[in-house]
Amino acid sequence: MYNALLIAMLVVSVLLIIVVTMQPTKTNSASSALTGGAEQLFGKQKARGFEAVLQRVTVVLGIVFFVLTIALAFLTAK
Repeated sequence: MYNALLIAMLVVSVLLIIVVTMQPTKTNSASSALTGGAEQLFGKQKARGFEAVLQRVTVVLGIVFFVLTIALAFLTAK
């Protein structure tokens, strides 16, 4: 059981890294990153298409990652 969860954790970790690196950047330049990008505060738009799918997959993989982490911690404590 422990080995299966550990393998699942490794697979989810790699998938999470891949999905996060595939997401497009939100900032236009380094200056907007340093100043906080106030021009995007009121012009925020919902993600659509492929970007929305990436966001949902990232959330799901993040939740699965934390559930696996808690399960592995519980198994090692026993």
